[in-house]
Amino acid sequence: MLRSAAAALLRTSTEISAFRPVSTVRIVRQSLRYAPKNRPFSTSVCLCKKKKQSLWLHLAEGQTMDGNIEVILAPLRLAVKEQGELVRQMKQDGAPDVDVAKAVAELKARKRTLEAKELSLQPKDDIVDRTKMEDTLKRRFFYDQAFAIYGGVSGLYDFGPVGCALKNNILQAWRHHFIQEEQILEIDCTMLTPENVLKTSGHVDKFADYMVKDVKNGECFRADHLLKAHLQKLMSDKKCTAEKKAEMEEVTTQMDNYTQQELTDLFVKYNVKSPVTGNDLTPPVSFNLMFQTSIGPGGNTPGYLRPETAQGIFLNFKRLLEFNQGKLPFAAAQIGNSFRNEISPRSGLIRVREFTMAEIEHFVDPNEKVHPKFSNVADLDIMLYSAKAQTSGQSAHIMRLGDAVEQGVINNSVLGYFIGRIYLYLARVGVAKDKLRFRQHMDNEMAHYACDCWDAETKTSYGWIEIVGCADRSCFDLLCHARATKVPLVAEKPLKEPISNCSSAYKKVSVPSNKEHLNHPDALLLLLSLTSPHKVVNVVQFEPNKGAIGKAYKKDAKIAMEYLSVCDECFITEQERLLNETGEFTIESEGKTFKLTKDMVGVKRFQKTLYVEEVVPNVIEPSFGIGRIMYSIFEHTFHVREGDEQRTYFSFPATVAPYKCSVLPLSQNPEFMPFVRELSEAMTKNGVSHKVDDSAGSIGRRYARTDEIGVAFGITIDFDTVNKTPHTATLRDRDSMRQIRAEVSELPVIVRDLANATLTWAEVESKYPIFEGQETSKKGTAEE
Repeated sequence: MLRSAAAALLRTSTEISAFRPVSTVRIVRQSLRYAPKNRPFSTSVCLCKKKKQSLWLHLAEGQTMDGNIEVILAPLRLAVKEQGELVRQMKQDGAPDVDVAKAVAELKARKRTLEAKELSLQPKDDIVDRTKMEDTLKRRFFYDQAFAIYGGVSGLYDFGPVGCALKNNILQAWRHHFIQEEQILEIDCTMLTPENVLKTSGHVDKFADYMVKDVKNGECFRADHLLKAHLQKLMSDKKCTAEKKAEMEEVTTQMDNYTQQELTDLFVKYNVKSPVTGNDLTPPVSFNLMFQTSIGPGGNTPGYLRPETAQGIFLNFKRLLEFNQGKLPFAAAQIGNSFRNEISPRSGLIRVREFTMAEIEHFVDPNEKVHPKFSNVADLDIMLYSAKAQTSGQSAHIMRLGDAVEQGVINNSVLGYFIGRIYLYLARVGVAKDKLRFRQHMDNEMAHYACDCWDAETKTSYGWIEIVGCADRSCFDLLCHARATKVPLVAEKPLKEPISNCSSAYKKVSVPSNKEHLNHPDALLLLLSLTSPHKVVNVVQFEPNKGAIGKAYKKDAKIAMEYLSVCDECFITEQERLLNETGEFTIESEGKTFKLTKDMVGVKRFQKTLYVEEVVPNVIEPSFGIGRIMYSIFEHTFHVREGDEQRTYFSFPATVAPYKCSVLPLSQNPEFMPFVRELSEAMTKNGVSHKVDDSAGSIGRRYARTDEIGVAFGITIDFDTVNKTPHTATLRDRDSMRQIRAEVSELPVIVRDLANATLTWAEVESKYPIFEGQETSKKGTAEE
């Protein structure tokens, strides 16, 4: 056993050599002249020159590999912890951004290796047979590649009858769980989006990857993925020297940080060719992932298919606020398709070019981020993978949600509430709780404006994949669109507290002593200040020199002036810093660029008395990828019948099962048909989706067919149904294959309640007799 442990650990040491911490430390030492506090990680942490002897020392007596996965993971965890401490130290010391970025890339690489090793050590029976599952999905037409008879198009899929029903049920459960229970406002916005909207949101400039093309056939590849695969192939060559391998490992580690020119140089250096044809490749070019089009016949209005549904909600904020009677907080939601022109779509439904999203934007006062219903989810025990745990090399661990908010692991209770609600929803639609975690974004992953961000991730045969994002986006989006459109996207909130120092206010107002004081404007101001709640705030505004701007920009000066009039304090402060440091700053509005100097604009600060407070809401955004959720459900609910490897089934929860029930006559005997019609009509009246299968074949074979597409229950009409009164039929549970017998008139209501989760199968079994076999016929009905 210990020898097998030694072999496993030696394999681990080979895999973790990709970390190359020595090279990273060398870079840091050259620029910062300091070394990490702990010993640089290498295989020598576990293995000295006498590798076997060192390894025996690390395994205590009586330890076995099955009980000591942590022995293998320990050096990997140490590597992540050391690099995390190094990154924190570099940030504290104000290290150059380029060095911090390289250290962060190294940290990410170590995290990925640790996670890959953790997954590889999981029990084999925990891994789904993906080939068998995908064969079932394709054969039963859950979904298939679009335009298949023309050869298909990568990243585009068509859903068949079963997949379409499952998807609709998942969305219906989402609507009930969020829109109805939370009283969220649902809207449906156009998918075509003008360019200026996405320019403001940042998608036009930043929503891109680097791409290379085969110079002969034009086939495209994502540059970083292709380079990484090419380097891995070179490193696997036995002739590759240790020095060359170390160099390529370092390149792989820094892959996310290379500029376009650096990628070009690397493609030339390593002579990267097309992996399909061996042809030369073009230099890497930036490729925007949005589908571009033009709106209208003239082509004068450029636009895109939306890359997300959120922007439509932000643009309708003012109307939604009015609909909600001007009150905060409130939430809006949208379900619809989004589009991303992926360079190399792969992994089935996980990375596609057209996909369904369901997004919520919860608008809340930034000073009141407390959810009144948080107590409803506070006691949930959820697997959390905090940023601190990630940078310390620790695993995700189960934590009470209320404790996570109280301890500051989760930023606020509004974000915590939605994490709890997301968890409950995913469990309800079929995601396995033990394969679900919430991973917090590390500081370097989050946008500069975000307060906190967590991803719901599921464990699949592809590893951990993100299926839901839940972010506190602060007020970034509303401010961007307000600045671009000059439309204030704010909510008004009446002040609750009156002025605290009335005497000081009285002294500031000079009022005549005669009777005319009642009509004096200062007296009215004093009276208002003493009786109305208000507050004095500090205001920061641009102070434009109209003459100088008009002289420089003529008729376009008005555009610049309007832009300056709606800028927020954060933006003004940042531009003021540039003005003081460089003497100028640049703004863009309506497709025009304006360079403003000190003689054109200044900044003024003053105090203003407010009786109604304007609030730019913060936004909590849960964003659901429906295709990824579906794929996770497929993997988590796919099973093979014990003792019969050819018999597979999906254990979808009845709530989302494509069909809630099947109606199966024992044979094609005409006597069964009236009962089939009666049950089908009653099912329809009760809103129960069902499937009648009166085809030839044994009842066991038909059970297997319905199990294969995840039908939750099955009603069988047999000779006892015909020959006995009251007329009864059997009801079968898909997962346990157990059956009860009940009156035909009762069965539709029972199935309806089971599907709505107001009744459990255990309760059904306790109320109705277990079916053992027919009594009025010798024809066998036992399942095959």
